[in-house]
Amino acid sequence: MEIQGHIKFTITQKSPEEVIAEMPVQPGILNPFGVVNAGATLWFADVTASILVLGDLELAEGMKGFPLAINLNANLLGNSTTGIFIAKSSYVKNGRTVKVVKTTVTEASGKLIADVTTSHVLSV
Repeated sequence: MEIQGHIKFTITQKSPEEVIAEMPVQPGILNPFGVVNAGATLWFADVTASILVLGDLELAEGMKGFPLAINLNANLLGNSTTGIFIAKSSYVKNGRTVKVVKTTVTEASGKLIADVTTSHVLSV
């Protein structure tokens, strides 16, 4: 059995304190019941949070300073079969060694899909 999917999203706003992104709900991220797979929602939240922590750093394979997630706590509170998911990431704590980010994922209508908190350390 082969299973494949395609996840894509767009950063719509980025500042030193907040990142906002949009991910279309599309067939490649739906589970067999026709709603967005939990893993796709968590991936979307985690990558949006990582982009916030990266700040102005340029991405490069094997780079030093990549924000490794060391903890992820998620409450999956809703789902959808169509539309656009919006992730908003902002700091709970922007520490020197540990950064904690809260990301909410909603539908475009504002319906809450997930509340995710991640902790990151910068790789050395």
